[in-house]
Amino acid sequence: MNQTDHATTAEPAPASRPPIPPVLYLPAEPGASESGARVEMRQLQDGRTALLAYTALDRLARCCGPHQPWVLYRTEMLDTLRLMNPFDVVVFDQPLPEEAWHRAGETG
Repeated sequence: MNQTDHATTAEPAPASRPPIPPVLYLPAEPGASESGARVEMRQLQDGRTALLAYTALDRLARCCGPHQPWVLYRTEMLDTLRLMNPFDVVVFDQPLPEEAWHRAGETG
């Protein structure tokens, strides 16, 4: 092997897929404190568990409603989150139906 066999090069993300930011906004369960926030997971129709992740706070509010609690999470820590709260897939900027939105004053 030569030295170029071990070289890694960052390839740009395809134009159809924007790059993932260094932090994500994750929906949290209502009523949790900032230090004890529990990230919400969603069950997909095929049985997989999804972590919903939003690339901007305005997208989370638009997709999950104005009363959705959230936590800011470093993208590089998603593997650690997966060990604590297993999930099968990460879904980015996914709108939820309004009937799934949290309402003002919910405490969990």
